[in-house]
Amino acid sequence: MTQKLDDIDKTLLNRIQSDFPIDARPYLRIAEETGLTEDEVIERVRHLKEKDIIRRIGGNFSPEKLGFVSTLCACRVPEEHLEDFTRTVNSYAGVTHNYLRDNSFNVWFTFIAPTEADISRSLAEISEKTGIHDILNLPATRVYKIRAHFNLK
Repeated sequence: MTQKLDDIDKTLLNRIQSDFPIDARPYLRIAEETGLTEDEVIERVRHLKEKDIIRRIGGNFSPEKLGFVSTLCACRVPEEHLEDFTRTVNSYAGVTHNYLRDNSFNVWFTFIAPTEADISRSLAEISEKTGIHDILNLPATRVYKIRAHFNLK
């Protein structure tokens, strides 16, 4: 379902998605730039998180430069199990994002961990917890990074 955003929400989302301030009081810095109060910024960000418009706020790192490995996973998940499956997948700290595709392998997600063995263990746990056994593990052999920034107008 599409969420309605006002101009202030769009301004905040544009500001924080690719350039979140590294500061003791990042929301105050954003408030000063946008003409809001720090409390207003915090409340709006909290509300956007509650509405699942913001999934997380955190840094992005190159896993391979930190000695980690990454993989892309593709799964066949019956529609009636989608919510439970994605909730379980999202509970793992190494999952950076997931999305639905119009395909027999309809749920895709990326997973980052210290070792391939850690990923394999986690995927086995996910399979055991959800009953979904058709999970392809497609380890990265070459990494292409794009900067995804959604300019909200």
